[in-house]
Amino acid sequence: MSDLAQHLATIELLRARHFPARHGREAGVVSGPGYHVAELSTSEGFWEDDGTARSATEDQYGAECGALSMLLTRRWGEPQVVSLYGVLTRSTEGEEMTEPWQGLSGGVPYVELWQADGRWIAVGVSQQGPELPFQLIAAVTVNDPP
Repeated sequence: MSDLAQHLATIELLRARHFPARHGREAGVVSGPGYHVAELSTSEGFWEDDGTARSATEDQYGAECGALSMLLTRRWGEPQVVSLYGVLTRSTEGEEMTEPWQGLSGGVPYVELWQADGRWIAVGVSQQGPELPFQLIAAVTVNDPP
């Protein structure tokens, strides 16, 4: 199965899965009341990189996210592109934000977002810091974006 096919299968599994009453993590998926967030793929870190590998990996993860977005667009139409910068700002100022939006805002600058069957589906690329790995992230939630 190709990576994209596996990513689609993971998103479908998350859409069908019940949400737990409490926060938890299992096999690359963080879940809690009303949401699941999956790490679809994760790069190596960049501790000893001169910037070359980081730049190439950033391009690779952007392209992978774009390809996944194209497949999801065929299913659910054009996505909304939602910046999470405001969520990060509001949360650092002490405002309580719902998950998965608060957690995503720490490393994902924006998500592409669809709504299907009463659930939001978001995809984006995360990086928590310049030396840390890139991650292709998918979220499924009933919690409206802020």
